[in-house]
Amino acid sequence: MGRISDRFDTLGAEGRRAFVAYIMGGDPDYDQSLALMKGLPSAGVDVVELGMPFTDPMADGPTIQLAGQRALEGGQTLEKTLQMVRAFREDDDTTPIVMMGYYNPIYSRGVDRFLKDAVEAGIDGLIIVDLPPEEDDELCLPAKAAGIDFIRLATPTTDAARLPAVLTNTSGFVYYVSVTGITGGAAAQASEVGPEVARIREQGGLPVVVGFGIRTPEAAEEIAGVADGCVVGSAIVAENATGKPVEEVLAFVKSLADGAHRA
Repeated sequence: MGRISDRFDTLGAEGRRAFVAYIMGGDPDYDQSLALMKGLPSAGVDVVELGMPFTDPMADGPTIQLAGQRALEGGQTLEKTLQMVRAFREDDDTTPIVMMGYYNPIYSRGVDRFLKDAVEAGIDGLIIVDLPPEEDDELCLPAKAAGIDFIRLATPTTDAARLPAVLTNTSGFVYYVSVTGITGGAAAQASEVGPEVARIREQGGLPVVVGFGIRTPEAAEEIAGVADGCVVGSAIVAENATGKPVEEVLAFVKSLADGAHRA
């Protein structure tokens, strides 16, 4: 049992849905992104998704692409993103942290070295969007052996033939992408999401959290109501990009978390 399983068990016992917040490490700079990250739990965030900036984020829309560019231009590296986790853990040893991004920075660092550093820093899970199940030997299986959950994405195009492969070796939770396309796209629809969540949960036996296309407290409540939780990323990243103080960004995050927790 790790922090992710513990958190979902606790939420389940309380009859509450999870609110997961994504931020880009190093956007717009290290200090602000760290301050934002440290404030997320008090704003109602149950699981933190921390983006690893990368030069070719093929699954991301313009909002997160630009956030990654800002972070890289500001000198953010994988090492600095790991350092953010270490700094967060100085004050918070219970909130789960999932690092989300692409395989190239991890490959460049070396899988063994990365996993050792990730465990020591306090990372609980990985979402690596460009590593399919056919490549499990690359990172998924070594991560699980190191005690880090490997969280898969399922999409509206993940049919009955493909779903077993997606669920194999997945742990922590399943991230259901509610719409086809890139992040920050069309709005999610609960009527379409609900049956898919039920299908995935039945086959996988894991919590299913829904992301993409959630921008408002009302949408968070609606989508969380048909799942085990929801993820908001682009809307938070966009709010943080306006130059507002961290406290104002966290107030926006809290409104989203309150919506999810009303479900």
